[in-house]
Amino acid sequence: MKDYLDEKPDVKSLYHRFPNIKNFENQIEEKSIEWSSKSLERQNLVNVLRNQYNGLEDVDKVLYNIDLLEKENTFTITTGHQLNLFTGPLYFFYKIIDTINLTNKLRSFYPKYNFVPIYWMASEDHDFEEIQYFNYAGKKIVYETDQTGAVGRFENRELDKVYKVLELSLGKSDYAQELLQTFEKAYLKTSSLSEATRVLVHNFFKDDGLLILDADDTTLKRTMFPFFKQEFTDQKSYNQVNNTLSSWPDKYKVQVNPRENNLFYLKDNLRSRIISHENDTYSIDGTDLKFDKKEILEVLNKYPERFSPNVILRPIYQEVILPNLCYIGGGGEMAYWLQLKQMFDSYNVTFPILLLRNSVLIATEKQIRKLTALKLSVQEMFLHPDKLKEKVTNLHSEIEIDFSNQKSHLKKQFQDLYEIATKTDHSFYGAVAAQERKQIKGLENLEKRLLTAQKRKLKDVNERALKLQEQLFPNGNLQERVLNFSSFYEKYGSQWLEKLKSNLNPFDLRFTVIKLPD
Repeated sequence: MKDYLDEKPDVKSLYHRFPNIKNFENQIEEKSIEWSSKSLERQNLVNVLRNQYNGLEDVDKVLYNIDLLEKENTFTITTGHQLNLFTGPLYFFYKIIDTINLTNKLRSFYPKYNFVPIYWMASEDHDFEEIQYFNYAGKKIVYETDQTGAVGRFENRELDKVYKVLELSLGKSDYAQELLQTFEKAYLKTSSLSEATRVLVHNFFKDDGLLILDADDTTLKRTMFPFFKQEFTDQKSYNQVNNTLSSWPDKYKVQVNPRENNLFYLKDNLRSRIISHENDTYSIDGTDLKFDKKEILEVLNKYPERFSPNVILRPIYQEVILPNLCYIGGGGEMAYWLQLKQMFDSYNVTFPILLLRNSVLIATEKQIRKLTALKLSVQEMFLHPDKLKEKVTNLHSEIEIDFSNQKSHLKKQFQDLYEIATKTDHSFYGAVAAQERKQIKGLENLEKRLLTAQKRKLKDVNERALKLQEQLFPNGNLQERVLNFSSFYEKYGSQWLEKLKSNLNPFDLRFTVIKLPD
């Protein structure tokens, strides 16, 4: 990701266009050509979205954006995420806010076109363990169920137990009650996890016109028939991604490896891998289901909704059914997207601009005051705890711990000895060098012992610094990967969300620190 953001040569062949505002002009032109003959696909997308929003309240701005999608000059900006319970970690919000903010910037820069933000729900994902919990006040709130298959199809049973745990955990403020009402509306008054997530996310972003798409849909899957068919006829995705990986730079980790067949079989409470065998036969992992090529292609033609793309094919699915210009995701997502450009080219599908989402640290004014009192900057909070203690000790010690001057003085003294050594036996020169190393090492050891002694003396100030670091980086992790939005919403309400919207710039790829009032 660092090399990508720096536009290093090693990465340039792995993407199409770098994410800056001017590069969107050519992306729009290319996508316009690709979609010039896809009026039916546009209409199908519009119909599916209208149907999915049927019955939802406060949808005026959403319906306006859905109507815009009928127009040939309308394009989408997309992010995707799993259906984490109560949105999961904080970065869920950062991805969506970046998506909304980017559409707003593009509208200003390219007024001839329309831009619509999309949140693609990973409703077909079956890794329930990854999404079944969120953290609040240092406590893991978990949803237990024995359901299996695509999580978006899970029935919302037993979520009342999660509600009761949340009710006991939250305080009594008005914002806390608002959170409870939001959870109840989303999870206790809908029938599936996919519906619940739509209601929940719509509650926060309805005024931004965010479109929430569930691609677990027969109409949309039918568009993918020719692409899914090639998984059984020529293994195109497997071959193309492997070609990319054959020249993959050694210094970069391979994020995902393609399978010979990159589809899952999806039916009722089942989402299992399709396994390719010799003689063009296929089996469904963990079941007794078996097909020959003719049989499975017949099923694909008749029931396209039974086939679900894996991590390799899902991006193609997204870009085929959406007039999409840009995908916004985290570092791990960007890494696997960078493996896919050759596959996109082989399918004649425009590769989207890839934009790394913003990373954010939220600090209160009180925490900033504590930092100032400790003579520390926010940047120094990112140090390893041992390095942080060393920094704090040096800052607050009344004694100079740095022995650089003493080392420099010692080296100057040895210069005279080296001059003598050049005039005598070589072995004497070696003895001088050995003695210099020994004395420098001795000074370094004394320096370390002094630092250790001062750390003990300044134990209280070091403990304050480490406690503050733990608040900002819980369990040594980035705040955005641990905390849930409820921790901030309970105190600040929607003001917290507005603060994020006004401060996150999708084109500013530095780490963002946002200060909130006490």
